[in-house]
Amino acid sequence: MKQRSLGFLGLSLTLSLAACTQMYSGPLPPQEVNVTLLALNDFHGNLEPTSFNAVQVPDPANPGKTKGLLAGGVEAIGGQLAEARAQNRNTIFVGGGDLIGASPVTSSLLRDEPSVIALSKLGMKVSALGNHEFDQGLKELLRMQNGGCDSNAPDKACKFEPNYPGASFKWLGANVVYKANGQTPFAPYFIETTPDGARIGFIGAVLKETPTIVSPSGVADLNFLDEAESINRYVPELQKQNVDAIVVLIHQGGEAKDKYDTVGCKTLTGDIVPIAKKIDPAVVAIISGHTHQGYNCLVPDPTGKDRIVIEGERYGHLLQRLDLKVDKANHKVLEVKAQNLVINYADRQQNGTLDSAMTQLVGTARAKTDAIKNQLVANLAVPQIKGGARDAETALGDVIADAQLAATKSQGAQIAFMNPGGIRANLPDTPRPNNAVTFGDVFAVQPFGNTMVVMDLTGAQIKALLEQQFTGNNAGTNTKLLQVSGGFSYTYDSTRPDGDRVDPASLKLNGQTLDPNAKYRVAMNSFLAAGGDNFTVFTQGTNVLQLPNLVDLDALVTYLKANAATLTNQVQGRITRK
Repeated sequence: MKQRSLGFLGLSLTLSLAACTQMYSGPLPPQEVNVTLLALNDFHGNLEPTSFNAVQVPDPANPGKTKGLLAGGVEAIGGQLAEARAQNRNTIFVGGGDLIGASPVTSSLLRDEPSVIALSKLGMKVSALGNHEFDQGLKELLRMQNGGCDSNAPDKACKFEPNYPGASFKWLGANVVYKANGQTPFAPYFIETTPDGARIGFIGAVLKETPTIVSPSGVADLNFLDEAESINRYVPELQKQNVDAIVVLIHQGGEAKDKYDTVGCKTLTGDIVPIAKKIDPAVVAIISGHTHQGYNCLVPDPTGKDRIVIEGERYGHLLQRLDLKVDKANHKVLEVKAQNLVINYADRQQNGTLDSAMTQLVGTARAKTDAIKNQLVANLAVPQIKGGARDAETALGDVIADAQLAATKSQGAQIAFMNPGGIRANLPDTPRPNNAVTFGDVFAVQPFGNTMVVMDLTGAQIKALLEQQFTGNNAGTNTKLLQVSGGFSYTYDSTRPDGDRVDPASLKLNGQTLDPNAKYRVAMNSFLAAGGDNFTVFTQGTNVLQLPNLVDLDALVTYLKANAATLTNQVQGRITRK
């Protein structure tokens, strides 16, 4: 009897405690954890430091003048990460997309494997996909994630390490799905648990316009869905898993009138703003990219509450830093602060705080690529020929279009068109003694390895093509003005309605007005030929000739060797704006 009585009492006590637990729904005693997030966006394989023009420093070579601060590079990024981790072991390194693609020779000639390996060794945990991750198509991107040597560029793959291991971090794409079944080829979200037990959830997305700015054939099996809707779909899943904070990593951005170091700016404009306004209020901050701008702004969430939207320019010049104070007992954020940190390579080199393992990695990559990178191509007549602008004719755009026309004249080409987004640097980006231009300089201008294509378009189709510079994804501030070869010219009026901005009477080839019904032989790179950048008229061309052995980079190198002494930094005035 005594034993039964004790058992009964024990059962009663257990039931009573359970009932009390169910009745009590108030907050638990807080358990605070400070978490540091460091984010890198638009790295583009820049293993080595480059000029950060937002910070000017004295130029010893030109007394009285200034130059951009030498910033970025994996050695300096590694030094910054080491300091952050020494101060807070709950530090997480993440990415905002475009970590690879459009990269300098040191990374690109090795299929960007050194950059992925470097970021993995630096402890990156997760990154949004960027549009440039898709430059070489889905299959190659999956190889970059998972490893192996089955590449569409066997001459470059597995040349840095004999068996490329893949990325130890995860690329996220909540809004990227297979057309066939709606499944995501990449994880939509990721949860990182810090040493002190904080659980931070990350949701990643890439701009939905990605298929229009990469080679369409490489993403033909994929749909890119609305960014905010896709992100919001996974917020409840993370909440069910009791994360302590949710952060969005999105490769889409804007620009602000305020500088990168202005905290809480209210001047952000661009595509990221309407997306941010629709993202679930449970998201505590939005780490952005794509526009290569530095800003630290506030944008209202759907409830009207200001929320951090931050971007860290490009090439590792800045790291975005978020400091979160979370309550891991009650799974909520108590405080969040944001800033952009300048990654000062010059200072770290001087004080000995570069990452030595990264110094060794960069040295290995350089040893495999420097001989090609440093080959002299030509000596220009001027120190530099500038590109850069996407909504205007540029001197470098003129040169590249002329180079492509010269390379395809034997195939009957009369006009060449070049997409401005494919011009990635000035020539050279940093002037050299004797106005020298190396292969590395030319590669930095055109790093994609597109091949040339020649086709027939009618005069009417050429006009329709030029109208696409101002419509669809190219409308408004996204205008993309095709660079055109010598002998071709036209006038446009941006204030006119869609489809009527280009004056048909101004379309001239060698002084003769284009006949709408006549056919003209035109040249362009394979990206444009597939309808890239919204220039779908190219897909309607006839008598198409693919030139798989003529790479756009080679066309430019050949042209520079033959014409460097006569080239200037003057815009030729082929395109006139009323």
